[in-house]
This record gives sequence, structure tokens and C-alpha cells, in this order.
Amino acid sequence: MDIKNLEKVRHSLAHILAMAVQELHPKAKLGMGPAIENGFYYDFALPAKASGEGGIGTFVQDDLPKIEAKMREIIEQDIVFKKSLVSKEEAEKLFKNQPYKKELIKELKEKKATIYKSGDFVDLCKGPHIKTTLQLYSGQALQLYSGQAKETPIDGFKLTKIAGAYWRGDEKNKMLSRIYGVAFENKKDLGDYLKRQIEAEKRDHRALGEKLDLFSFHSEAPGSVFWHPKGMIIWNELEKFGKSLRKKYESQEIQTPQLAKKILWEKSGHWDHYKDSMFYFDVEKETYCLKPMDCPFNIKIYQTKIRSYKELPIRYTEIGRVLRNEKSGELFGLFRVRSVTQDDAHIFVAEEQIEKEISLLLGMVKEYYKAFGIKPEFFLSTRPEDFIGEIPTWNKAEANLKSALKKEKIVYGIKEKDGAFYGPKIDINIKDALGRSWQLATILLDFQLAKRSNAEYIDKSGKKKNPVMIHAAIFGSFERFIGILLEHYAGALPFWLSPVQVIILPISDKHIDYSEKIKEKLSNKDFRVELKGENETLSKKILEAETQKIPYIVVVGDREIKENKVSLRERGKGNIGSVFLDKLIEILEEKRENKGK
Repeated sequence: MDIKNLEKVRHSLAHILAMAVQELHPKAKLGMGPAIENGFYYDFALPAKASGEGGIGTFVQDDLPKIEAKMREIIEQDIVFKKSLVSKEEAEKLFKNQPYKKELIKELKEKKATIYKSGDFVDLCKGPHIKTTLQLYSGQALQLYSGQAKETPIDGFKLTKIAGAYWRGDEKNKMLSRIYGVAFENKKDLGDYLKRQIEAEKRDHRALGEKLDLFSFHSEAPGSVFWHPKGMIIWNELEKFGKSLRKKYESQEIQTPQLAKKILWEKSGHWDHYKDSMFYFDVEKETYCLKPMDCPFNIKIYQTKIRSYKELPIRYTEIGRVLRNEKSGELFGLFRVRSVTQDDAHIFVAEEQIEKEISLLLGMVKEYYKAFGIKPEFFLSTRPEDFIGEIPTWNKAEANLKSALKKEKIVYGIKEKDGAFYGPKIDINIKDALGRSWQLATILLDFQLAKRSNAEYIDKSGKKKNPVMIHAAIFGSFERFIGILLEHYAGALPFWLSPVQVIILPISDKHIDYSEKIKEKLSNKDFRVELKGENETLSKKILEAETQKIPYIVVVGDREIKENKVSLRERGKGNIGSVFLDKLIEILEEKRENKGK
């Protein structure tokens, strides 16, 4: 089944979910219920069970089997989904007891409202939907019903969880109960997905961060990460690696402030297009903004002197720390934070240099991700609805990106209308060990901001021209990238990124002196080493080291001292055997050098 039909099925299941809830809880108030990646959800305001109907009750996990059973009963009734257009006045009458629907009706720009009727159930919805609930029977899974005899009701969907969700994602609004479900083409796909979810829970980066003592979160600073010493080792290794590649590609490192007056963001267009995601405040009758993007600041450095075409391309790179006013209900571990750190770059080029520069960046992307043993996937994100600038310029920019991708022989997909408001972009996705796709790097081609900011250079004929800007973040955000790596590797990071690379375990106190000498030699070779000399059993020490995902365990006892060797264990392989110290160093150096292998 193609994705459009699967989305139609998922959207229809959201309506059936609402039908089931209303049959079981007639006083429930309806929010919204869209199809989402892998499934669907619907938001409900459930009357409080306690005395006084002013509060909002909640569902519990034990409610899901009953609701799901009711959904299957509804599916068996061969209920038709019927689309209608009604006046806004008529729609308000239909939903007179549904305050959330009435709010949506009042905001409609169209003169008429689109509704769908399914038996006695009516919902405000533009669709599309399947024709009848019998299309949800498996004959050939979730394929369209073709008049075949009824078989077993669809096994490709399941209600999965309940969560709180602010109405319309705004924390100022009431908290509703959101019921999530997943839906796939068949029972096998559903089963595979559920298995992946169980594995994903084991790999949850938030739990790994606590278990491995990498970072923490605190209510006093929501959406901000507190990095612990071991977490900073990962951070610093990534930063060092990124900077080495940027240097290789002749970038110049800069650093810019954290805030600026509103006028800077008005010139760039961010104030009109991004204001709701910005932090701003008044000081001395001026409005200041904490920067959500680095680009306008990079332009200010570019403008500090008159530029010649001979200087281009100018490549600025920055570990850019930005702040974004993400809604509290959307914050999620390292994946969605308010304090974001990017490996950012802004490159000023003449038009004739665009494709060569894009090609260099694509080569850098491949080199970055090779170090993690991850193959990148490429997508072209095209002009969005709220773009600035002229369409011919956008068409030219999109053509430049397509040409660079073609020259690099890169197969790519299209993300329609998913570009930034100031330019189309190449998005780079990766797939993790569970097959989940993550969007990370971005290469954005921008004909707009330099022009809006009056950034110029003198061309060969002595005329002033606006440079074109290329925005490029290869890791994306450090926070999100580290979270993805933790889940991809289930915490067992590659040797070069592991906070502790070697742990030395003396069997007893009499083996500590020899262990200290080993630690000193390894530390002098810049390996990250710990010595665990506590008076515990060896088996307990080994178990703890394995739990901490340490790549190499060195055990020292009487025999090792006598033979001037160490007993070596490697993560994932177990006991390697006894080796001389020089051989151990050789093994570790080879491991350190071979990133991505």
C-alpha cells in the first residue's frame, strides 16, 4: 500500500477511536485527531469523575483494551464515511456541545465547514477518509475492500498509550487526554514495529544518560541540558572532530554574541517569520532578542570591511549556541531543547561558485558520517508557503542544489514545501540501528538574507553585488546528535567517543601498584583510563564495567604481574586473552585511528 492510502487508513482509525470513546463516554469533549507517523491520535476532554464537573478527568492505560474492543465492534458495522459541506452557522449547531470544535469553526477562513459523518458520529474534518469501515478488514491486510467475503478484523492497528497534551500545543490552554494508536498494512508489520518500540525503550537516551552519568535535566532550567564530566568528553570529541574537518575545508572559526536588538531580526525576516519561537525582552526602551539563529551575526562580521570577489568564498564556522522558545509540552530529552548548540557555518559566495561549494559540503557530510559507520540519505526541501523573495530566484536556487547533487552522483528524495522561509535546502537523514530515520545535517542555499542586510562585494567589473549565503550545519545540534548516537549504539559508543576507553581491574590490593603503572603508560598515550581498586569481587567489577559500556577491560592478577602482561576483555567479544602491554597499546591505537570501523 502506498503511503497516501496508509495515511487515509490511519486518519480514519482516529475517527473510529473518537466514535468508540463517545460511545463509552458520551460526555467526552472532542479535540483533534490526525494521522501521524506510524499511526494516529485523538485528544479528549473527559469530565472529572469527582464531584464538580469543572475539572478534566483522564484515561488510564487499562482503558485502552476496552476502547480498542469497541473500535473493532464499530469496524464490523460497515459504517460509511460521508463528506459534507455545511455553513459555519450549521456547523456551530452540530457541535453546540463541543467547545473545542466551536473554537476551530470560528477561526475558519472559508465560508463553509467540511464535516464527515460516520453513522451518528460527526466530526469537523477535511479528510480524506476510506469509504467504509469494512475497508479495514484484512483480506490482503489494510488494502481497499473489494467486495470479498469478510475475514478477520484488521490486526494491523493497536492503541498504545495515553499522554497529556495541551489543547493546540499551548501550555496556557487546558490539558487534554491524548490516546495514541499505531496502524500498519498487516499484522506482521505491526508486530515488527512493536518489537522495535520495546528495543527503543531499552535504548532511550534519557535513561542511558542517567545510567552512564552523562547528563541530567532539572526543573529550574526546562529544555536545557546539564552536561556531566563524562558527557563533556563525548561533546568535546565531537567538537574536536568537527573542527578538524572544518579546518581541512579551509573554514575560519568565529564566535558571536547571544543577543541583539530586535532591529537585526527585523532586517533578516526572522521577526516576522520566527517571532513565536524567540525569547525577547525590553531593556532601556529597546527590545532585545536572544539569538535563535547565527546567520545575521555572521553577516555583521562579513560587513566589517569592503569585500572583493577575490576574497570569495568566505567560510565562517561557529559553535553556535542559540535559544528557542519551544513549548514546554514539546520538550523531550536531548531531542527537543530550548538551549541548542550547532556546528554552524555560513559561507559567502559569488553565484558562479555555488555548485562547487555545495559539492565540497556534500563531500564533508560523507566524511563526517563515515566516522560513525552511518550512511547518510539526502533530500531536497523545496520552497515553502511562507517564503520571502522572488519565485525565479527560488527556482534558480533549487536548480543549483539539484545540479550539485547530480554532479556528486547522489540519489535524493524530495521534501515538498519543506525549505526554510529564506531558501531551499538539502536535508541529510540517517537511519539508526532500529531503522528509524533522523534528519540531521542541512545545507541551505540563501539568496535573500545578504540582500536584505545590504551585504555586498565588489565584482570583477567594479560593481557592487550581493553575495549568496550557504548555511551548513553538519551534526545539526550537538544535543540531538548525541541523543541519536546513544540510541543508535544503545550506549556502547565507538571507542574514540567512549568517555572511559579502558578500565583496569586489579584482583586484589597487592595488584594495585602494577595496575597504576599500566594506567600511567596508557594515560601518557592519551587514552582515557580508569582504575577500579575497590575491595569488591572481580565478577562484580567486570559486570559494572560492562554495564558502563566500557570498550576494554584490563584484569591484573598474580599471573599477569609474573608474565608482565595483562588479561584483556573487549566489549561485545568477551575474553581476548593475555597480551603484553605494548600489544595492548597497539590494539588501542589502531582502534582509535579507525573511526567508523
